Amino acid sequence: MYTSKQLIIGIGELLWDCFGSERRPGGAPSNVAYHANQLGLESFAISSVGKDTIGDDLLDAIRSNGLDTTFIQRDPHHPTGIVTVDTSDADHPTYTIHENAAWDYIQFEDHWHTWLKKADALCFGTLAQRHVISRAAIHQAIQAASQAMIVYDVNLRPPWLHVDWITQSLSFADIVKLNAEEVVTMCELLNWPLTSLSSFATHLIREFNANYVFITKAEQGCFAANKHTSVDIPGKAINVADAVGAGDAFTAALIYGLLKSKPLEKIAAFANDVGSLVASKTGAMPSLTSEFETLQQHHEIA
Repeated sequence: MYTSKQLIIGIGELLWDCFGSERRPGGAPSNVAYHANQLGLESFAISSVGKDTIGDDLLDAIRSNGLDTTFIQRDPHHPTGIVTVDTSDADHPTYTIHENAAWDYIQFEDHWHTWLKKADALCFGTLAQRHVISRAAIHQAIQAASQAMIVYDVNLRPPWLHVDWITQSLSFADIVKLNAEEVVTMCELLNWPLTSLSSFATHLIREFNANYVFITKAEQGCFAANKHTSVDIPGKAINVADAVGAGDAFTAALIYGLLKSKPLEKIAAFANDVGSLVASKTGAMPSLTSEFETLQQHHEIA
């Protein structure tokens, strides 16, 4: 079923992003897996959808996008997740995330162990930890992925901002990725002073022993740091279609760069361009394989 390529797993929400009468597949960890696949890595998502018509449609949609659905559970008791997206401000979409979705009830399965032990990177976020059942499954998956680079793609979504979940997630993580607005929220939640993105990253690395921190700044680019150095990559002017999934594509690209053992500045610049490209398209999972290949060649990161 899987090749000798490096394996990336995203665990958490899989859902429909609803834009008025139109719907598109989404969910942050699933988006990461999708874009990792487009970048040439092996990937799949672990999640759950309902045993309903829109669940059938969602699985068909992501299969047609090339994402393996072997590890997507079907929940007979809870509906497929739906998020209502407001893109009236294309640069800063807002989300209404409906509760008691199937992905709130992901249950760890023993056969996952085989693939989690093979994983080169495991990506998870905060939102799918809002229910104790999925939170337990995510934590068990992290423990099982003993050889993997653990990537915490923070994705704070009010009101699900429990400090204990966030600090535990930070303690698991080798790599932490968040946006500049989330930095402010994190400092408020953790009672940290915020004088600069650099001081925040240094504090986080010191407090939680993370190896890398990546902070996206929308049109202003991104900031990245490890235990030895930091870089600030300027933004590029683009026509934003909607920013849904752009941060997840950034995460997939930074994982790609780290697995290729590229320098921090090259990784951050590449990830910034990948995220910008996705922001210029509609939906979280646009088809961009050839465009990604062009960026890989441009950044000499293939």
